[in-house]
Amino acid sequence: MKPKIQKTIRISSSLLAILVIVLVCSFFMHSSLKNKESAHLYIYPGDSKEAVLAKIQQSCHLKSVKRLSIMLDRIGCKEPLPSGHYLLKPGMSDFRLAKILKSGTQTPVRITFNNVRTVDQLAGRLSKQLMADSLSLLNCFRDTSWMGAEGFNEQTYMCIFMPNTYELWWNAKPEKVRSQFIREYHKFWDDSHIAAAKRHKLTPVEAYTLASIVEEETNKGDELSKVAGLYLNRLSIDMPLQADPTIKYIAGDLTMKRIYINDTRKESPYNTYKHTGLPPGPIRITSIRSIEAVLNASRHSYIYMCAKSDFSGYHAFATTLSQHAKNAQAYHKALNERGILE
Repeated sequence: MKPKIQKTIRISSSLLAILVIVLVCSFFMHSSLKNKESAHLYIYPGDSKEAVLAKIQQSCHLKSVKRLSIMLDRIGCKEPLPSGHYLLKPGMSDFRLAKILKSGTQTPVRITFNNVRTVDQLAGRLSKQLMADSLSLLNCFRDTSWMGAEGFNEQTYMCIFMPNTYELWWNAKPEKVRSQFIREYHKFWDDSHIAAAKRHKLTPVEAYTLASIVEEETNKGDELSKVAGLYLNRLSIDMPLQADPTIKYIAGDLTMKRIYINDTRKESPYNTYKHTGLPPGPIRITSIRSIEAVLNASRHSYIYMCAKSDFSGYHAFATTLSQHAKNAQAYHKALNERGILE
């Protein structure tokens, strides 16, 4: 064969190889996703490939369902696909998406919760952001088998729930979710926070418990530490806390606007009118802000407080019983004038 012909064949072969490479790369790097913003894909256990493709089509309006299906087959993606939460970014290639789905490389979900009082409410809130249902989460949280090992009981386990932002796998088992809360609890209670609690002669659980009362007592951020200081003053002289939120807790209604004498006579370890010291556990899930308010409580001599008669949400503080009586009288008069009986 003549050198010129051989050269032509070699060039042609090289061009053909390059063309094949370009075509293969084009196939692998092609994107069927049409979404202009990141889309969320949730795959449940047992979802078939067809079901997953339908979900992607719904959220991203695929250019070619067939192309992505072929890609999944080419890389050996078997059914059922790994469950989880996947973030589908604009322009993500079919090959990249297929690899993510095959390997189960999830994107964690960011869970933020606040303004929840009870564990029931928390379980309901989480179930809207995770695969686990509310009943499974609730049963896991209330399962007594883990409490003793972590230093809690049925009255104090609520302390592990600290409103914040958490990163969790969407398909995490309830036990994993609980473990995350426990880790964050211990992370918060580092040496500095434990030392701050000790300065007030409190354990972390006791500080959380007091913070739960403070949080129900006032929703004014600039008053939290002042209220905390008042309760600490009462504890220091072995005076009953006489905290109305604990009476509301006993009644099962934290929204009560008026407390009567008979309400304060009900027998319960949470009745801070009848028993000195702190109740056996928190009365609500408590914010970090309120815990910090207890740890950094204001120093003052107040031991009495009453809601202000202007219904501003703030309190009138007093050091003497006579002054407190005047404040209380003004408040109850305002209640009567507004016809607030409960």
